[in-house]
Amino acid sequence: MSFRDSFLARFPALGSRDFMLFWVGQFVSLTGTWMQATTQPYLAYELTGRPFDLGLIGFAATLPTLFLALPAGVLVERLDKRKTVIILQAIMMIQALALATLTLTGLVQLWHILVLALILGTANAVEITARQAMLIELVGKQRLPNAIALQATIFNAARVLGPSLVAPFLIFIEENGAGWAFLANGVSYLVVIVFLLYARTPFKEESLSKPQNMLEGLREGQRYIFSTASVGLMILMAATIGLIGFPFAQQIPAFARDVLAQVGDTDAAVAARNSGLYTFQGVGALIAATILAAFNPQRKGWLLTLGQAAFIFSLIGLGLTRNATIAMVLMVFLGWGMVTQMATMNTLIQLQVPNELRGRVFSTFLWALQGIAPFGSILVGAMAQNWSVPIAALACGALALVTIGGIHLFNPFIRKTIG
Repeated sequence: MSFRDSFLARFPALGSRDFMLFWVGQFVSLTGTWMQATTQPYLAYELTGRPFDLGLIGFAATLPTLFLALPAGVLVERLDKRKTVIILQAIMMIQALALATLTLTGLVQLWHILVLALILGTANAVEITARQAMLIELVGKQRLPNAIALQATIFNAARVLGPSLVAPFLIFIEENGAGWAFLANGVSYLVVIVFLLYARTPFKEESLSKPQNMLEGLREGQRYIFSTASVGLMILMAATIGLIGFPFAQQIPAFARDVLAQVGDTDAAVAARNSGLYTFQGVGALIAATILAAFNPQRKGWLLTLGQAAFIFSLIGLGLTRNATIAMVLMVFLGWGMVTQMATMNTLIQLQVPNELRGRVFSTFLWALQGIAPFGSILVGAMAQNWSVPIAALACGALALVTIGGIHLFNPFIRKTIG
């Protein structure tokens, strides 16, 4: 067997020209996205110094998902998914360029960041569902698990690369380094837009049954979820992590500046520590995504359980440490657990769901993960503001352990699931 054949046997989705175009373009765009995601809360914390405001930004970014994710699942099944993704990527580009302009001109205020985060969140609420539903149209069902894993790989490679690229902007550009980072993100969207213009969807299928109206479509999707225990429980676990797990990441700037503070800290040292926490989280996430893409483990139920345990106990550990080195190591395990559980749930759900329900079921999964996150952002932000960031981490970790641990205890069949 030649090297090419061996490589494609390991990564079959890369045999699709159309997926390759999207995959490469998306990697460039995601790198810019993570540059903005790292810089934006850092800038906000510089402007106000309030942990609660970090939660407020998370609230604005995820609030649209609460209202739009479910109807978006019905909507994207009626639209051309590739064209939908292109249009929404263009809106995200305009948002990034507006934030760059405000920052570079020195006019940026907290309310600007909140409004633009709301616009980005609105586009994301529809784009994520359209993009995930588009994958099967690019590669077909047989290569879908590998496509999902490869998608996670570039997402998390960008999670490593993006924050590491931010550090030079913040450290070496004394004035408006954040603005130039935002500008780089805006330009990065052009790559995925152009590449998608050349991509095609050869495995696109017309749905056999079209819902008569939006409400009927929503009901059909929810009936399937409630009648399929494995899918419903995974969505419930995603909701738990979306409410009290993922929102803690918004507190990283406060964790870097205050909890891990050292004598003689400078702004450059804090910026480097902030970028380091994001980067090490990305390293763990990239390791997880690479393992999933290269080996496609079959006992996905046990893998899901292991990923959830790594995430929860790392979160608890962050609440107990004041050492920067230990915190960086914990961020690796946190990132590994985050991606392992999310990618595994995504794969298991998409493999079970019929094509005509894919958008609606995935949009519910997205709603559970991000739609209730605005309340989690406010909750975690309030805990961090009033109790301290470490206590917020301990409280969130403990609640996640009780909830997800209880689901596994009373539903052992989840751990035996094979994908």
